[in-house]
Amino acid sequence: MSLPFQSAAILGAGLMGRLLAVTLARAGCKVELFDAAGPTAEGAAARVAAAMLAPLAESAVAPASVVRMGHYALARWPELLAPLTQPVFFQREGTLVLWHRQDAAEAARLARVLARTGQQVPELAPMQTLDGSGIAALEPSLGQRFAQGLLLPGEGQLDNRALLSALLATLEASPNVQLHWQSPRAPSDFSPGAPGQPDRVIDCRGLGAKPQWNALRGVRGEVIRVHAPEVALQRPTRLVHPRYPLYIAPKPGGVFVIGATEIESDDMSPASVRSTLELLSAAYAVHSGFAEARILEIATQCRPTLPDNLPAIRQGHPRVLQINGLYRHGFMIAPALLDAAMELLAHGRSALAQGLGLEISET
Repeated sequence: MSLPFQSAAILGAGLMGRLLAVTLARAGCKVELFDAAGPTAEGAAARVAAAMLAPLAESAVAPASVVRMGHYALARWPELLAPLTQPVFFQREGTLVLWHRQDAAEAARLARVLARTGQQVPELAPMQTLDGSGIAALEPSLGQRFAQGLLLPGEGQLDNRALLSALLATLEASPNVQLHWQSPRAPSDFSPGAPGQPDRVIDCRGLGAKPQWNALRGVRGEVIRVHAPEVALQRPTRLVHPRYPLYIAPKPGGVFVIGATEIESDDMSPASVRSTLELLSAAYAVHSGFAEARILEIATQCRPTLPDNLPAIRQGHPRVLQINGLYRHGFMIAPALLDAAMELLAHGRSALAQGLGLEISET
């Protein structure tokens, strides 16, 4: 892609910042990447995420535009991962949705929502209903515990921390990139286009951009990472529950990411005893092998969210671009935002954003 500028400063080295830095550098642009934290992305919501790529499953809480972005990204992720200097775990074995008998009514409601999504976004693979033998064929260790379920074919996941590491290694190997850690910056610190200044500034700071984007708020999430070598799950598994719809995402090496909580708060304090007990109890109810799991980490993070819970790209100053509001869908929709932003930077408009229903506005 040919760009009408030669240099860019990217603010924020989370998922979007790293993806944009790699893509711009590969296009021949000189990139400076600034972040308030360090190279391990300890301040980024992307480090805590489960990194599930599940557009149909997420349609329970997301509109059709986000579902379309997620479907677009499923095919795009392998193309983004292929040129990185380190391998990243990625798979598309589908999402398994399960429920206990007492939650059958909630499961029926969810199935109706997913069926309606399938009508609105027909390019999605349709869900499949499963009985106990169908569940056992997919996940042998679960067939005796659940009598009914759903398979959402083609959905996927990746290893979020391996991806952040691979993006970092790729940036460190690029002669076009300068990395600035423990270096918080705001768009007002630059005069894009002036002598000695970058031609473009791209703000991907998440909640760090709240002073410039007042509508942003934090939505707290809590996840537990465990090592459970006795548990064999091949795909992300979701448990239907009226209070805490649990997800379990398997990662390489017998590691599982367990999460469910979503709290309207920007509180970054440690997880509560109650939420920890609920998450672990629900995971044990899915697979008894979690009883002997070893807890590696209990983490909290706040996702940057806009009032409508939708992502947005804003063109402020003509040479400043802001990308924010990825909410709980960061890994699922990041490739769509990346490609739309690149179109906007190259051509001043994005047909992809228009087709997917991604908002692009001016401040």
